Amino acid sequence: MSNSRLMNSRVVVMLLVGVSAVVMLLYLHLATEVAHLHTSMHSHNAIDYHLDSVPAARGVLDVNNIVVIYNRVPKTGSTSFIGLAYDLCAKNKFNVIHINTTKNMPTLSLTDQMRFVYNVSNWVEKKPGIYHGHVAYLDFSRFGVIQQPIYINLIRKPLDRLISYYYFVRYGDDLRPNHIRRRMGDKMTLDECVAMDHQDCSPTHLWVQVPFFCGHHAECWVPGSSWALEQAKHNLVHKYLLVGVTEEMGDFVAMLEYSLPRLFKGAYDLYLSGKKSHIRKTVKKVMPSDETIAKLQNTKVWRLENDFYNFALDHFHFLRKKTLEEVVSLGRLMDRGQKFAYEKIKPKKT
Repeated sequence: MSNSRLMNSRVVVMLLVGVSAVVMLLYLHLATEVAHLHTSMHSHNAIDYHLDSVPAARGVLDVNNIVVIYNRVPKTGSTSFIGLAYDLCAKNKFNVIHINTTKNMPTLSLTDQMRFVYNVSNWVEKKPGIYHGHVAYLDFSRFGVIQQPIYINLIRKPLDRLISYYYFVRYGDDLRPNHIRRRMGDKMTLDECVAMDHQDCSPTHLWVQVPFFCGHHAECWVPGSSWALEQAKHNLVHKYLLVGVTEEMGDFVAMLEYSLPRLFKGAYDLYLSGKKSHIRKTVKKVMPSDETIAKLQNTKVWRLENDFYNFALDHFHFLRKKTLEEVVSLGRLMDRGQKFAYEKIKPKKT
């Protein structure tokens, strides 16, 4: 019996040792997996933290890195407006960059579109900044850009813009009076041009503001395209922060100062001083006759351009009414101030 008991004891001991060994192995395996999991979680936290530190990745509006694109339409008062930016850039510590396209072409090749998007997005040394030039609207999201530029613009009554452009290329302006324009010496009036159905005053010269807002699609540049008009309206509402009108530039400047003070602080006073409100005027303009005006307005191109202008004007007036109020005692427009508040914030911190 003693031998039998001894044998049983040995078996029990061996079983206990075996079970202990298995438990130890399982423990070591579990500890290893926990260590790997901890390392993995730490790595993920490190990556998330790194991304979280980048404003664009978490959707933070960083005013020190904003880019404004002013794709200025010819003969809409753009030189007067951008003069404000050049006067303020040193004081407000931002950059102003002119986009000069070959032969003043408003559309870019696909490769130049990519170059432009890459430069604007990655030229960190020039942020914050304002880019301006006669370039059609370009959708940065098509190129995978996360942080979009802020678009602004000014437009003008279509006939007023055409008259200004027609005589500008013949007589120049007071900003650069000695510069030779491409129609210099041509004395033909706009009335004579329209009566002759001359190419210089064809409806295609009215088709400017719609395509500038429509963009780089081929259809945008087809004079009288209804699709282009609708696309231009869509872009104006959804892609532009603010679009003003030449006739009410002061209100446009005031709204920009209050909404983008990082760049435009002081612009409204500078404009009101008169030093930068009208720095370029066409030397000579002959107002057209009623007959000429009626003939130009009896074209599909004018009707669509005028439709776009009125659409932009209504939207601008809507935003202005919501944003500004006239303070008679100060003789100026002021921001209406914040009209919303945050409340019922939970959970409360102890």
